[in-house]
Amino acid sequence: MPGWTPGSYLIRDYVRTLEDLQVWQGQERLAVERLEPACWQLRCAADAPLEVRWRILATDLSVRTCHLNADHGFLALAGVLLQVEGERWTPIRLSLELPPGWQPFLPLPPDGQGGWLARDVDQLIDSPLEAGPHSCHAFTVAGVPHRWVGWGEDLVQSDPAWLADVERVCLACCRLMGVARPAASSYLFVLHLLDQGFGGLEHHDATVLQFGRQALAEPNGRRRLLQLVAHEYLHQWNVRRLRPAELTPIDYDRATVVPSLWFAEGVTSYYDQLLPLAAGLSEEKDLLEDLGTDLSRYRLTPGRAIQSLRLSSEEAWVKLYRPDPHAVDCQVSYYLKGAVLALVLDLHLRRHGSALALVLRDLWRSHGVVERGYRWPDLLAAFVAHAADLSTLLPIWLESEEDPPLESYLEDVGLVLSAEISPHPTPGWQLDGRATTLARVSRAGAAERAGLQVGDELLALDGHRLRSPEDGRRLLIGCGSAAAVTVLYCRDGLVRQTQLVCEPPGIERWRLCIDAAAAAHTAEARRRWLSLLP
Repeated sequence: MPGWTPGSYLIRDYVRTLEDLQVWQGQERLAVERLEPACWQLRCAADAPLEVRWRILATDLSVRTCHLNADHGFLALAGVLLQVEGERWTPIRLSLELPPGWQPFLPLPPDGQGGWLARDVDQLIDSPLEAGPHSCHAFTVAGVPHRWVGWGEDLVQSDPAWLADVERVCLACCRLMGVARPAASSYLFVLHLLDQGFGGLEHHDATVLQFGRQALAEPNGRRRLLQLVAHEYLHQWNVRRLRPAELTPIDYDRATVVPSLWFAEGVTSYYDQLLPLAAGLSEEKDLLEDLGTDLSRYRLTPGRAIQSLRLSSEEAWVKLYRPDPHAVDCQVSYYLKGAVLALVLDLHLRRHGSALALVLRDLWRSHGVVERGYRWPDLLAAFVAHAADLSTLLPIWLESEEDPPLESYLEDVGLVLSAEISPHPTPGWQLDGRATTLARVSRAGAAERAGLQVGDELLALDGHRLRSPEDGRRLLIGCGSAAAVTVLYCRDGLVRQTQLVCEPPGIERWRLCIDAAAAAHTAEARRRWLSLLP
């Protein structure tokens, strides 16, 4: 049984959801010998069919697991499939038995007999399966058939312009890649619209998205969902067909170090904000707000000084997908820093009369069209062909824990990062959203120096009872940064006391703004950049 699913770099041990494995040959039930936690061996006759039966506990609602209830069923087939040794490249026929009124939605071609045919194990695992009494909405992108299926709410009914706007985003992806049509011959969107949630998983000819209804109701909610659509749709080029060599072919049993995840995910994350703008579905001020939020989040991540971008890619399996309260202090996301570096690379290439999109198109033609995996020398050569100095700069930016020179590149397009200072001293902690329990203690910060730890429950500051995070913020505003504050807290059922000396107010967030003093030519440079023009 596979241990993970492509696009989500964590060993998930899908075997933990498997129950009641049985193997029958005729009327005889065969003994099953377990060789490894997810691997079995049979002794059977070679001239008679085998029937293997098993159940899956389908209770985990995410884009990479299995979930079944009275309303719908979703199967990430890596969490269902049992592979037969030596038969990875053998065609597989899939048939389904569904409740009355339910319809199946998956990106496999029909076999003409009421089922579907996958050319091999890879195509079957790469085919997300949604089923239920859902409506299916058909539309085309450059003549290529697409389907939109939703569970939780039919977004197409509640938002009549939705499909037309999705089509515009898809066409913007095609223009970015310099192609007339999508890479897939047909494409399936599946959206799980939940109370809360966010995520997506790319496939060769499909994507599965999760988004929250509360988030969608926010002023920027629709734009964020279109950005998620853009991200996963662009993946049909970058990462699915234009794929790192380490994932060619995919090893479903073990983790594979992929040093170029910063390119696969970071470049895609960079463009997902630009594509709705290029499609005419957002404005410049929206892009500056969204990009500024990401740049602020990056600048306020202490772990970027600990983990390089290349290490972030290589350590994805053991760090990014296993967050803990200390993660922000010791690591940086290759999605986030990868997008920052993609911005720097794009603006650097523009100084040389080129653009990141042109590098992406070159790699698509040399590697993606024929699905030939690329390695680091291939990436470096593609960049150096457009800017020779990147032979030195790009390895430094990937391997160093220092920030790339972001400000100087933003100046090229008339932008500046402006710091906003917090109104209160910095305690070096972050409280749980609804309680006074410490959810994070900054490395080498005031709270850590005071001996406080993640999980401590704050009871009082200078004798004033704390009942909410807001109480803590209010009481700290009146404290000087050099004054000691008496903290009463509880740890392991025992009430303790310590002295906290806050640091001076620090940067609360960064904003990305148009520089009113910038030279006039930067406005045209910014227009071409935001239009994805070289």
